[in-house]
Amino acid sequence: MKDKEKTYRQIMTIFLLFFICCFLGWVYELFFYRIDTGEFIKRGQGFGPWLPIYGFGAMLILLITGKRNFSVISVFLLSALSSGVLELVVGWALFTFGNGLRLWDYNTEILNFGNIGGYVCLRSILMFAIMGTVLYFVINPTISSFTEKLKLKTLTAITIPVAVIFLSDLAFGYLVKPMLSVF
Repeated sequence: MKDKEKTYRQIMTIFLLFFICCFLGWVYELFFYRIDTGEFIKRGQGFGPWLPIYGFGAMLILLITGKRNFSVISVFLLSALSSGVLELVVGWALFTFGNGLRLWDYNTEILNFGNIGGYVCLRSILMFAIMGTVLYFVINPTISSFTEKLKLKTLTAITIPVAVIFLSDLAFGYLVKPMLSVF
């Protein structure tokens, strides 16, 4: 039973990390676009305060770094490379296979030096590298320690409702909402 509990706890921890990073990405963009445009702009397809690309980027960084001991410089560089490639590939794929869908476009933003097709720029890569380094050294250890100390029922009571709301909002924002716009 211990192995099943450990696996379950790890899955819950991974989801919470994913969700927290989606939220932190949303907060970052909220303030960045306030500076860029002079007003607060709601980012994302759903109703909630989260952007899934940040969660996927965080999971990619954690997957690449694993439980190995890396230096700050190594994590920074791995975060920059992995998140930059992810952003470029996802941005291009959404545009190419999603009828010109652009969830972000660096062509129209400030500080877009090194812009590649509007999909990625130096500012975004540097910000993701900083956030990936904070994720590796601060957020991941803190959340992992927190979830280890919680009773399994408490962890479940926190994670499941958040997951249901989050996944429902994603389904609505990325599947239902686009279909409704056809009418």
